[in-house]
Amino acid sequence: MNGGDNNDYSGFSLLELFRSEAESQVQVLTDGLLALDRNAHDLAAIEPLMRAAHSLKGAARIVDLHDVELLAHAMEDCFVAAQKGTLRLNKQRIDRLLAGIDLISRISSLEEKTAHAWLDANRLAIGEVLLGVYDAADPAKLVEEEAVAAAPVQVEEAAPAMPEEPAPARDSQVLKVSSRNFDQLLWLASETRVTANGLQPILQSMLHFKKRQQEMFGALDQLAQELAAAGVPEAVMEKLALLRQKSEPLKESLVARLSDIESYERRLLAGAQGILDEVLTLRMRPFRDGVQAFPRMVRDLARNLRKEVRLEIAGEDTLVDRDILASMESPLNHILRNAVDHGMESPRERTAAGKPEAGTIRLEARHRGGMLAIQVSDDGKGVDPEQIRRKIVERKMAPAPLASDMSSAELLDFLFLPAFSLKETTTQVSGRGVGLDAVHATVRKLFGAIRLDTQPGKGFRIDITLPLSQSVVRSVVMEIAGEAYAAPIAKIERVMTVAPEDIHVLEDRQFFSIGSDHVGLVPAAELLALPGAVQPAGAVPVLVIGSGQRRYALAVDRIIGEQNLAVQPIEATFGKIRDISAAALLDDGSPVLILDTADLLVSIEKMLAEGALHRLPKIGADAGQRAKRVLVIDDSLTVREMERKLLLAHGFEVDVAVDGMDGWNAVRSGEYDLLITDVDMPRMDGIELVTLIKKDSRLHNLPVMIVSYKDRPEDRARGVTAGADYYLTKGSFHDETLLEAVVDLIGEPGT
Repeated sequence: MNGGDNNDYSGFSLLELFRSEAESQVQVLTDGLLALDRNAHDLAAIEPLMRAAHSLKGAARIVDLHDVELLAHAMEDCFVAAQKGTLRLNKQRIDRLLAGIDLISRISSLEEKTAHAWLDANRLAIGEVLLGVYDAADPAKLVEEEAVAAAPVQVEEAAPAMPEEPAPARDSQVLKVSSRNFDQLLWLASETRVTANGLQPILQSMLHFKKRQQEMFGALDQLAQELAAAGVPEAVMEKLALLRQKSEPLKESLVARLSDIESYERRLLAGAQGILDEVLTLRMRPFRDGVQAFPRMVRDLARNLRKEVRLEIAGEDTLVDRDILASMESPLNHILRNAVDHGMESPRERTAAGKPEAGTIRLEARHRGGMLAIQVSDDGKGVDPEQIRRKIVERKMAPAPLASDMSSAELLDFLFLPAFSLKETTTQVSGRGVGLDAVHATVRKLFGAIRLDTQPGKGFRIDITLPLSQSVVRSVVMEIAGEAYAAPIAKIERVMTVAPEDIHVLEDRQFFSIGSDHVGLVPAAELLALPGAVQPAGAVPVLVIGSGQRRYALAVDRIIGEQNLAVQPIEATFGKIRDISAAALLDDGSPVLILDTADLLVSIEKMLAEGALHRLPKIGADAGQRAKRVLVIDDSLTVREMERKLLLAHGFEVDVAVDGMDGWNAVRSGEYDLLITDVDMPRMDGIELVTLIKKDSRLHNLPVMIVSYKDRPEDRARGVTAGADYYLTKGSFHDETLLEAVVDLIGEPGT
């Protein structure tokens, strides 16, 4: 331990300390030997191997692990001789040394109370490995590499078969947090964020109060002017001025309190988000922790299959949720083994194809668009789509005419099916058709997506997209039948709107086109058996899910937006709920169910087969006649709701915004026939809003009506100068007045 190490190791036994050191030194030895296996002339790689073996030897002597000490000593001699040039580290020597490293790793993982008994029980097998390492360190032995290479290689049997012992957790020197405690921490962090967001309505009500206060002061000023003009006695005017003077501190106090609350809200939101981020960080590990064993596995498997393959790993520092990392270890192992066995040619075949003798597999992890992207690619022979097509017809999975029309992407999806394999014979490595099926099942369970791509004769690529964490999932939040639902972004191909005229009907099924593909349109409310579905007016918001022939668009009421949702599993008491995978809380604290897109695809196909799906209401021959859409902007809840209900009752479609800035954001992202706005509003007043709209090249033709309490000629002049098409005062209008003004500007709701 060096002087700069501030960790407290007083609570650990010597064997636990040795176990930690052995784990890091074993990784150094493995990585170094694999580098030498790729380039035997890289003498610079030998120095760290010498140091690692020397450190292991000393540490093993302290804890009285004589076998490890002997192994490390022989390895050190081997590396010293290689550095001096008296011994060449050929592939056979590296095989022996790797077998010795496996034995050291296994011994170091033994529990203290059973270690010596296990060593005694496996003395013969240990002796065989020791002899192999001694032979590797002897320059007079293992020199006939070519002769050895001509014989069958059984690398998987290089290390003696020994009983498996559970390895200790890698984080034995860090604080352990149980899954239950972590879930509780995550729930509390999510609740803190929801509580912080709860300040926003309070702040808005205070802003509304500030506006009313300003109106009151304005009324006092106007009263003072009118009284002065009327010749009221001076004593009355003095009392009025005194009242105005005493009320001034109230205004200043309110402004100060508002500033304090806004500052407190920012700090609280930042703190809540910081807590949530730190809790999630507890689960994050670098990608390298889950893939350290893969270079060795690829090298050994390739040797066993008489191939030359090297694995390149990129993005080792990319942080991944530890549960995702553990869950993906087996699928990535399947993918890599398939790449070596299925994809990689023999050195002779590669040379004949103009490729290097050694094939390359690249495993890369990176963050992209708030998701974890894992890509596995190789420069092997790829997959021939025609071979898949022939296999599909041969196994009667589809008739020949249908198979001939399938695209390359659709054909590759068959590789995910259980028991589907292109190999004619089954081996210990592959051919059972369970590899990609298991990969697909795991990725689906992790709310992820997987896509295959191939270039026959040049290579094969697998792209996997996963959430960064299983605890927090980036999701699209939507409204279906008046209720909020969410779907993981990784499971959605695209979010879009479809114009009514682009929706067609064939055999009583609705569809629209994306490029040359027809995508079936399914009402989400009907799929989820929800009553009270909103009848679409205008463009229909949809989520496209699935791929190939299993590609559908879910028609929803509206898209609310994207949010990071802290996933909460549904109580086991309820069992598996159809089409639902989990639950969460939105930022405002309201609950939301997370859709299971894989289940949705099954439900869609079942309902289609039964003929139970119906068309979207009011879409078809009269789709072109949609209701006129109006945006109402007012910071007064009473006025806003009165106008909304009045317009809705007369057939208009109405959206609302709470202030000028909210309205500006809404009008830029939606399509409206009319905008109705107040003047005095927080963040951006109505005059500023109208000015922005009339200067915008896309929105300048949008009719705008101002509805305000201000009825002075100069107020009307300001509105008209800004570009308003109509000015109506709240004090004078009634229902018929507003409706007549709306019809004058944009016509009847259905025309």
